[in-house]
Order: sequence, then C-alpha cells, then structure tokens
Amino acid sequence: MAEHYHDDPKNLRKLRQLKPELFASFIDFDRKVFEAGALDLKTKEIIAVAAAHVTRCPYCIDAHTKRAQKAGASEAEIAEAAFVAMALAAGAPFAHAAIAMGALEGKKE
Repeated sequence: MAEHYHDDPKNLRKLRQLKPELFASFIDFDRKVFEAGALDLKTKEIIAVAAAHVTRCPYCIDAHTKRAQKAGASEAEIAEAAFVAMALAAGAPFAHAAIAMGALEGKKE
C-alpha cells in the first residue's frame, strides 16, 4: 500500500499537527473499539476486514487483514469476510431496485 500512497505518512503528520486533540481522540477511540469485550479481537478484526471492503478503504483493507491474521484469523476466514462484504455491497442495489420498480408503477404507457 505504501508504494501507492507515498505522501500519506507526511500528510497524516500534518493532520495531527493541525488538530492534535481530534487526532488523539480518533486514535484513542480506535484503540478502545478494538479491545476485547463482548467480541474477541479476532472477531472484531474479521468484521473490520468486511467493513473495509464495503467502505473501499485500501488502508483499512491492508491493516485489518494483517491485524486479523495476527489475531488468529485464517486465510479462509479472511476470504469469507471479503465475500460477506461482496454480498452486502451487492445487496444494497438489489434492495434499492425496489425503488426503481416502484417508480415504474403507474408510468406504463
């Protein structure tokens, strides 16, 4: 990832310098979210892998895939999370097709 986004560490430093309190708050929140709780770290990271695919964040895909593997997720679990994301990403347009079909009602010529 870094080879594609070579200026990002510098840009994040700038973001941190401009808004240190907000930057620190985000980092603290992120750390807290990934603490073990009702869900263990492995489960949270697998969820994050799927969410990262849906949000299409290359950084998150890279980081959470590595973190999921480190937390004990297998390659098959990570692949399945990506397929869950694919299903959900396709599910939204499928569900919203009902809006299009509804729009067609009464407009038949």
